Amino acid sequence: MKPTTWIGITLLIAIIAGVAGYYIGTTTAPTPTTPMPSTTPTSPTYTTPEKVKALFIYVGPIGDAGWTYMHDIGRKFVQELFKDWLETAYVESVKPDEVVRFVDEYVAKGYNVVFTTSFDFMDATYEAAEKYPNVIFFHCSGYRRRENMGTYFADLYQVYYLNGLMAGALTKTGHIGYVAAYLIPEVVRHINAFAIGAKEVGEALGKNITIHVIEIGAWYDPTKARQAADTLVKQYNVDVLAFTEDSTAIPEYAEENKIYVFSHYGPMLKYAPTMTVSGQLVRWEIIYADILIKIKSGVLTPYNLEHVDYWYLLSSGAVDLGADIGDDGNPVLINPLYIDMLKRIEVTDKLTGRKLSVYDLVMERYWQMKAGVTVLPLQFSALTHKYEHIEKITMPWGGLIGTKPYPIAPAFDPFIGPLRGWCLYPSEKATSDYCKGKNPGDIVIIPAGVRLGHADLWNMDYLLDIVVKH
Repeated sequence: MKPTTWIGITLLIAIIAGVAGYYIGTTTAPTPTTPMPSTTPTSPTYTTPEKVKALFIYVGPIGDAGWTYMHDIGRKFVQELFKDWLETAYVESVKPDEVVRFVDEYVAKGYNVVFTTSFDFMDATYEAAEKYPNVIFFHCSGYRRRENMGTYFADLYQVYYLNGLMAGALTKTGHIGYVAAYLIPEVVRHINAFAIGAKEVGEALGKNITIHVIEIGAWYDPTKARQAADTLVKQYNVDVLAFTEDSTAIPEYAEENKIYVFSHYGPMLKYAPTMTVSGQLVRWEIIYADILIKIKSGVLTPYNLEHVDYWYLLSSGAVDLGADIGDDGNPVLINPLYIDMLKRIEVTDKLTGRKLSVYDLVMERYWQMKAGVTVLPLQFSALTHKYEHIEKITMPWGGLIGTKPYPIAPAFDPFIGPLRGWCLYPSEKATSDYCKGKNPGDIVIIPAGVRLGHADLWNMDYLLDIVVKH
């Protein structure tokens, strides 16, 4: 074949292919008015419910005067406040294996928000949240979250520290008793904070303080609680009692036996009117109102809860000092019977060297912790908890002000080193970095000036050196 012939044939084939390609392209390519489909995933749309219907699932009876009672006070508060768009229901004394069944029942009735109020409900709540992806779930005291399941907690360790200051002032024997439901990190935080306060004032008064702990293995068991209190008094010579357990058995025992007592969670002063010094009050309504407002306004949806983790402390108003609610509806911070007594006991503030009464010390520490409101936005999300323990940042204000520190964390916190303790559990059960790789009884040291952060507090698995477990 001649080269010219080959060139001609090649050109002819190219022309035919080009024409064919043109027509194929015009029949398959989108026209300029037909955009290419997007491969970017879109978020599910969510329509805010006209009526929010919220179910509360409780671990104990609403009459326990403690944990469940105060959760139900929170429910009553939001039900009354938001009655034009909120409907609530509750089930009490629920076991973990019953949670999903109750969720099934109430979702079928149109309930679109579920609050579960026990750590033991965490896995069942997660299972229910997977089953009903368009329902909003909030679990109290846990750590598992997903798109439609957030977590929340109001912690009392700062208030226990304040109770400890008073306990250290009032004890005559130096032996103080503590009844614990379970030695989980929450309760361990309470015990340690209480011990720090008791030691601070006790040492200032020349007392050798020991905290004696009995674990009863139940959140609500009045009989076991009373037995533990009796053992602490009769065998270990304690003359002050505190507890993390949900019944009124210990205040009642204290009143009968003339033992100073600090109530837990609810307003228990009426159960021991002459022996209750103070206590801790939880205000779940602060958290419930915030969650429900954000659901109603479309801020919180079934598609964005994976990082929502309320961790509210004294500065939020969700917890407070006190053992009673006054006629004006506000907490009674200290039993009036003990105010003058605490004002007569003088100590030296370890931070300032200033002499003041124990009453004034309690109030000073109360406001130092309560005034830390800058930290509040950080307590809403698991992503920002790591910033909560930062004491301050330095920033330029400009103009005539110049560069100034900007406080973040409260001015005082009980868990600032130096602290010394001992690990509770074998290494495989350790939850804190301080006890991983250690054995029960091994020493934990928090260096001077180190302020424990959220993860340290949340995973606390060691007791301080003045605490004895029986």
